[in-house]
Amino acid sequence: MNNLILVRHGQSKFNLERRFTGFYDVNLTSKGESEAKYAGELIKKLKIKFDAHFTSELMRASNTLDIILKVLNTPNVEINKSWELNERHYGGLTGLNKDETIKKYGVEQVKIWRRSFDIPPPKMESDHPLKKKIKSKILGESLKDTFDRVVPYFDEKIKPLILSNKNILIVFHGNSCRALLMKILKLSEKKIVDLEIPTGNPLLIKFENNLEVKDCKYLDKKREKKILFNI
Repeated sequence: MNNLILVRHGQSKFNLERRFTGFYDVNLTSKGESEAKYAGELIKKLKIKFDAHFTSELMRASNTLDIILKVLNTPNVEINKSWELNERHYGGLTGLNKDETIKKYGVEQVKIWRRSFDIPPPKMESDHPLKKKIKSKILGESLKDTFDRVVPYFDEKIKPLILSNKNILIVFHGNSCRALLMKILKLSEKKIVDLEIPTGNPLLIKFENNLEVKDCKYLDKKREKKILFNI
């Protein structure tokens, strides 16, 4: 039986400041680095030999993977980096404090922007203070938009490896992980609203034939989030 481990990056500086991050390339905090190290220690206990490693082009994810690989004592392996695994682009919300945004727009509106499937945030305008630091033509994404890039990438690059019984490690982001889990766990648009992904907590997925999920669990039980498995 092969294994797929999904890890959301450790706490970033914008996570700490409760800011919308998206495509903005911000690094880990010291806590985030510790979370990444602990994630590596949890994975190491499984004694899994990984055949392929994937991450996004954003340094909070790639640095988390680097820390995990050092713990696993496999620092020189090939790493597949792809923008398709990037966090969802938060458009005009990028860089804004979530609490201040809630005060301005209300809890329900912010929840719609953050958790709905097909409603995007306001677009990033040309005068946005972080626009020049984000090298992308994308101006904002819904979870559906994220799903539409993550899942085809998974189907093309990762699914064939799983079907050939390879062990895979992916380190990416909250919403790109939600999009992929929507596919793997066959979650509806309504169910995906309730799915949250903790930072730095490895999610182990075991498959049977034809990508049928046999088991799905977090390795750090103390920080476990509810997984909508077979619901």
